[in-house]
Amino acid sequence: MNPLFLSPEHVLQGGYFNATLRKLQEPNTTIEPHNLMYPIFLLENEDAMQSVSSMPNVYRYGINKLIPALVELVEQGLKSILIFGIVETLPKDARGSSADCSENPVVKALPRILEACPNLTIACDVCLCPYTSHGHCGLLTENGVIDHAASVKRIAEVALAYAKAGAHIVAPSDMMDNRIKAIKDALVENKLQNQVSVLSYSCKFASSMYGPFRDTMKSSPMAGDRKCYQLPPGSAGLAARAAARDVSEGADFLMVKPGLPYLDIVRQTKDKYPHHPLFIYQVSGEYAMISRNGDSSEVESTLMETLTCMRRAVYDCIITYFAPLVLNILSRK
Repeated sequence: MNPLFLSPEHVLQGGYFNATLRKLQEPNTTIEPHNLMYPIFLLENEDAMQSVSSMPNVYRYGINKLIPALVELVEQGLKSILIFGIVETLPKDARGSSADCSENPVVKALPRILEACPNLTIACDVCLCPYTSHGHCGLLTENGVIDHAASVKRIAEVALAYAKAGAHIVAPSDMMDNRIKAIKDALVENKLQNQVSVLSYSCKFASSMYGPFRDTMKSSPMAGDRKCYQLPPGSAGLAARAAARDVSEGADFLMVKPGLPYLDIVRQTKDKYPHHPLFIYQVSGEYAMISRNGDSSEVESTLMETLTCMRRAVYDCIITYFAPLVLNILSRK
């Protein structure tokens, strides 16, 4: 294998192989459709559509319901999505076998979404927690602690499966050390390094604001918590080290999650790595708070103020459940 591909300072082309990703390399202070990424909850049942009680106007979709909704949003300007698979009938086991099996809803849906929306950039969340019987983001030893080497290997396998199925971006959210390099190595080995980008959840904090998301995904840990591999809320130094780790391993894009309470980390990360497009994840707790902030006019006002402040901080793309509403607001302007 050519060692040049593994040297992070040379890993460039994976980050701008289509028009949407190229726009993210051109930062400015406005909010445009390419600055939005819409999170999608994908069900096994292809004809299902379920509302999310804790998140108004958010739904879990089967692929047959998702396609018409996506086509409409793409017509309104949507440029990219982030897919999360939800399993209800497929088995959950200790190694998350259903994460990359042929019947996985993400693996099955990718070709159909690409066919229906050929200009849509598709990112896939890569994590084991929705598919493991224990609900953790990695594999566990017999003592119930993270088995680091086995976890990284398994996460890279899942990322490669999504890449082969057609994902433009794989987004590991597990926060395991060295998983970016493992994924990059797998992409290079399969000659996909110039067709698939890696968006790292580089600064993901152990936040109390993920509750609605975990209820939606049915992915809460069966025992313990994720504080041993997600960042402590006050840890600016550790966040800097996490971003440095992922840059050194070749990440194409970085992320801070959650958004609004961590804008100092957004600014810190962008100052340190100005040439890496930076994503913010406006998480489910943030969405729920803004959604309940008065009537529709007040919600819109609060939302756009929040996005403007985040943009100032500076992000290049925001992952938000408000993407359809923002597209509507932008069209009116």
